[in-house]
Amino acid sequence: MRDTGTATLAIAELREFAGFSAAEQRYIRCSLDVGLRRTDALALWGRSAAERASIRTQYAAYRDLDHLCDAMPDEFRLEGVGPFMGGLIQLSLYDLAQGRLSSFSAYRFLYERLLGARVRPWLPAAFCAAAALPQILPERRKALLRSLSESAATAPGWSEHAPRFFPDYVEQEVA
Repeated sequence: MRDTGTATLAIAELREFAGFSAAEQRYIRCSLDVGLRRTDALALWGRSAAERASIRTQYAAYRDLDHLCDAMPDEFRLEGVGPFMGGLIQLSLYDLAQGRLSSFSAYRFLYERLLGARVRPWLPAAFCAAAALPQILPERRKALLRSLSESAATAPGWSEHAPRFFPDYVEQEVA
């Protein structure tokens, strides 16, 4: 981080991550390990048989991340929007249905890192579509949709800066 702008962006991202609940932080870190193949998420994050089963399911859900990223259309063209948005909505539904991301901010934070800065224009629509599906319980649906601010939903443009901060596993010492 040589220049001040890069450092400022990284600090802002770090602060944003710190504002998420502990459960959201854990889910984001684990999801990044699964999606970016940074480490063996099963060994690192699977504390129980149920968690290991959930991580295996997540590996399956995330298996097409590279193809989804490659299929991302230009934001001003219509070609390829249907298949891309279908895949993005399905993946978003998977993550929102887990119940560990409680806001658009946490969802956006994760997806910017999984798919890169180019995905930003597509995230409000995918989030709304996934959150509105019947697999999301009505009370949770309401909370998720309310978490999307008007400014995020109607942004005139999106930053092209790649995310700088990628949270990682933190070993906790037992006292």
